[in-house]
Amino acid sequence: MKIVFFGDSLTWGGYGVDFVQLVAAQMPEHTFINTGVGGNTVINLLHRVDADVLALQPDAVFVMVGGNDAISYHQPKTRSYYRQAQNIPEGMVTPEQFETAYRDLLTHLQAAYLVTWVGLEPNEYNPATLAALRDYNGRVQNIARPLGIPVLDLMEALPPGDLPERPNLEIGFILTIGAREKRGWTAYDEARDKGGYTWSFDGLHLTQEGAERAAQAIVAFIRAQTA
Repeated sequence: MKIVFFGDSLTWGGYGVDFVQLVAAQMPEHTFINTGVGGNTVINLLHRVDADVLALQPDAVFVMVGGNDAISYHQPKTRSYYRQAQNIPEGMVTPEQFETAYRDLLTHLQAAYLVTWVGLEPNEYNPATLAALRDYNGRVQNIARPLGIPVLDLMEALPPGDLPERPNLEIGFILTIGAREKRGWTAYDEARDKGGYTWSFDGLHLTQEGAERAAQAIVAFIRAQTA
């Protein structure tokens, strides 16, 4: 099968460790294409689904998005990024907008007779961002279920544990990502230890161990769906 992974920075893997490459290494019988883009929301995915999924003529697509959507709505000091860099009106994706766009995305994929799977993103930053993501993930499950679309919850493979009250996210957090990318920063394990994280180095993005755990869960999920 030709399988497209479609999502945000967690899928892209350019900041942190790329779990898609690890999945591909364990499943050489399939062809994998990564069309993740850092910072994307479900609105961005809906805008580029024709070019970045359907035009590739895959057999299946694994969609995973929602972290940026939840952050944009629940962390107001990040909204300038989503407005300017991701072209999101008002700089946020409300729960209602998220549901509408996600439903439109999945029904568009199904209308193209494309096998569709959904992943739910993990989080271990702080209780507020975790609660926000759980809410958005729950909305995804409610959308996917009546459409008959299988869902993999990566919070089961990458549990958040007991999170401390870290500061709210703001634009400085996002600018740090861009600055680190430009200089080729890869001190993931050091940042994980300094920040007190487990499977991530900043509460959101994957270390080598985190990517391996995510890949193991996804491989088992795909094998179960294609058996």
